[in-house]
Amino acid sequence: MIKTFDDSLIVRTTRKPEAPIDAVTFARTRLGFEPDAQQIEVLESTAKRGILNCSRQWGKSTVCAAKAVHRAFTRPGSVVLVASPSERQSGEFLRKAGVLVRRLNIRPRGDGDNTTSLLFPNGSRIVGLPGTEATVRGFSAVSLILIDEASRVDDSMYEALRPMLAVGGGDLWLMSTPNGQRGFFYQAWRDEAEEWVRIRVRATDCARIPEAFLKGEEARMPADLFAQEYLCGFNGNDRGMFDRALVEAAVDENYDELKIDPPQAA
Repeated sequence: MIKTFDDSLIVRTTRKPEAPIDAVTFARTRLGFEPDAQQIEVLESTAKRGILNCSRQWGKSTVCAAKAVHRAFTRPGSVVLVASPSERQSGEFLRKAGVLVRRLNIRPRGDGDNTTSLLFPNGSRIVGLPGTEATVRGFSAVSLILIDEASRVDDSMYEALRPMLAVGGGDLWLMSTPNGQRGFFYQAWRDEAEEWVRIRVRATDCARIPEAFLKGEEARMPADLFAQEYLCGFNGNDRGMFDRALVEAAVDENYDELKIDPPQAA
């Protein structure tokens, strides 16, 4: 007798892929991080361009580290770049990210190419960049760029990073305390031409910063410096003779540019 093979008896054990997990749930259940209301807003945002203008000691680096780890863990093969005013500061950011990575039962290790980096088992990378634009070129199809302490990062660095988002359609987030009325962070906050999601968090909005501490700081600091460091104000930097707003108000676009010819040789 010839026995036939009935494949209907095979027990199929194909594993279903895990459902996508949002950044807030990921932070709470996988990273052990309980975000406050404003941090939830940062994590939930799917904006392509975002600006976080926040007080000192609010926790911007921690929440953005969680955002970076979520992106790298849930999108295999993605590249996340972290820029700061210096390589040391980028390293501090990566150390915070490394603490969160350990909570995923992943042993932090570098990617073998970049001194300050984290490589994930799915091929994703978080790379901390040095503070000069001459040494950051070469990345492409970047999924997410985070610029920490953006008000203190050179404009040349910003201009070198933006083209890296072109091919992959990546996201760009700037986060910082203000530093006067200058630089790309200030311009982006004021820019109405490009679509930015703007999130502002003053120290008075943060329950983790005691009111008594803020009163002490306000009493000892110049008013404009306190407003900048704790109330997210873009104040003058005291280097110019006139306030920037006053100068801009005096400009009349109806007049043509004055051109003065150089003196002719005798």
